[in-house]
Amino acid sequence: MTLPRTMKAVEISAAGGPEVLKPCERPVPSPGKGEVLIKVAAAGVNGPDIMQRKGLYPAPPGASDLLGLEISGEIVQTGEGVTAWRVGQQATALTNGGGYAEYCVADAEQCLPIPKGVSLQDAAGLPETFFTVWSNVFIGAQLKAGETFLVHGGAGGIGTTAIQLGKAFGA
Repeated sequence: MTLPRTMKAVEISAAGGPEVLKPCERPVPSPGKGEVLIKVAAAGVNGPDIMQRKGLYPAPPGASDLLGLEISGEIVQTGEGVTAWRVGQQATALTNGGGYAEYCVADAEQCLPIPKGVSLQDAAGLPETFFTVWSNVFIGAQLKAGETFLVHGGAGGIGTTAIQLGKAFGA
């Protein structure tokens, strides 16, 4: 597959409401070592995106200035050392930004396969909450089946995901 040199994206023209989001042309990024390039089918909208758009949450150093921390789509290129993903596979990913564009680079370890029966649009809303819960509840706290855990703010996105994953794994 031959990739274009430029892509359409949405950038922030100034801090503010949704009206500050403007279409633009940007170079198509290239994946580095351990990264994949995804042709974006859908991008999630989450709290950090809104805060960044309002000028209250700067992009991390070295990250794209484009919004879009959660994406889904098709992998179109892999960087050096990537063995778990192949061109043509569909994935959802948590990125450092750049998802409000036709193409976005993601760390290969921050990608997940899209579960059967889940649309690309729905999959784009999964990474932020699922990676947060998985890394904190199951890796950090090592929650096991049969254990009980308290979820403060269970009505929010992360809280709801924590409850769902806890139940799914028998906690």
